[in-house]
This record gives sequence, C-alpha cells and structure tokens, in this order.
Amino acid sequence: MKVLVPIKRVVDYNVKIRLKPDGSGVDLANVKMSMNPFDEIAIEEALRLREAKIATEVVAVSIGPQKAQETLRTALAMGADRAILVKTDVAIEPLTVAKILKAIASEEKPDIIILGKQAIDDDANQTGQMLAGLLGWPQGAFASKIAPADGSLRVTREVDGGLQTILLKLPAVLTVDLRLNEPRYASLPNIMKAKSKPLAEIDAATLGIDLEPRIKIVKTQEPGARKAGVKVASVAELVLKLRDEAGVI
Repeated sequence: MKVLVPIKRVVDYNVKIRLKPDGSGVDLANVKMSMNPFDEIAIEEALRLREAKIATEVVAVSIGPQKAQETLRTALAMGADRAILVKTDVAIEPLTVAKILKAIASEEKPDIIILGKQAIDDDANQTGQMLAGLLGWPQGAFASKIAPADGSLRVTREVDGGLQTILLKLPAVLTVDLRLNEPRYASLPNIMKAKSKPLAEIDAATLGIDLEPRIKIVKTQEPGARKAGVKVASVAELVLKLRDEAGVI
C-alpha cells in the first residue's frame, strides 16, 4: 500500500508576519520557512501506518519553488521513502493544487492520500476536498483518529456536534486535524540519510494545467487594534451597551 502526502512550505508558525509596505501581500524576505504544521501531522500518520505494516511506501510531494526542496528533505528526514517536487514560481490556488495532485496521483497510484486539513498561510481548507472530488474518491476530512478495517479505513472526524466515525473504501483522501498525533523530530542520522534519498523534480508547466490564479488580491492589511473592554454593573446595563453602543441587538 502506497501513501502519498502533499506538504506545503509556509512561513514558520513562530515568525511574526510582516506585510509589504505597499499592502500587496506578506513580506517573505529573509523569513524562516518550514513545513506546514498540519502537514507534519499527515507525514507522521503515514509513517505510523508504515510502521504498523499497513503501508509499504510513503511518498512526500510539494508544489512550489526550488527552495521547497528543503521542506521535502525534512519529510525525508522524518522517514518518508522518497519525494517529488513540482516546480513553479507562480503562487497557486487550492483548485490548481488539487489538479496538480490529481496528475501526480494518476502516475503514482497511491492507495491513500493524506493532507493537512489546511495551510497556516491562507487557511483555505479546500485542497483535500477538491482533490477527492476530482479523483472521485471517498474522503475523510478533519480526521482525529485513523484505523484500518479489512481493506478499508475507519476514520473518526471532528465535527461541530462532536465526533463522527465513518468507514472509507480505498483508495481514499484524508485531511488530518491537530489531535491525530504528535509529529516526531528528525534525528541527526536521519537528517544525514535524507540527503541521499530520491527526490524527483517535475516542471509544473509540463502537466498541462493552467497555473494562473483566478483570484486577485487587491490589498492586504493587518487587523485593527483591539479596543479595551469595560465592566458593567448589571445585565440591564450590558443590554443597553450592546444595543446602543455596539449595535448588535
């Protein structure tokens, strides 16, 4: 059984985001980049499936510039068997990502595709669902527990009302949530071994997919400063402030 894990190179979650002076987007100059935290969880789950003898190969794939190699090497150091970089300098949107991943899946023929539920840069939470739709595969979004069940997967999902358990036939697409596992740290010997693991490169332009964005970002700005709160003496005063000052009732 082969597991394909798409990963994304994003600004490290510990970094304070800075905007460009002209408001055209986020300033990425000299900013530390790392693997999207949700994708780390996806890689970890794929590795656990392999360690449990359920999966036989874990393949990491990333779409982005040449520097995304560093992120793939991190996945290889964690334990992935090989990696694929789909090279493009164009900032691509979730639907385009899903189309590229569909093309990769058509070549690799994985049994399971595991993605992070969202990336922390755009918070779109769309790629996994779109990919499942394009492939026509069953999907389990927001997975907090995954267990094999006679050629299928029993997936526990986090939903608004609590937890939902579904049974998916393979092949399937999964998007993982925070509570699924705790990703491992790559050891120094594994970091060294990762340098010799296979990492294939594909030019995104050769896949025959339109990479041009369909959404135009007009302006990016920081949220306004939060105003100081006030204390009220009674429920009646609270209701008056909500009605007369906040205008929410």
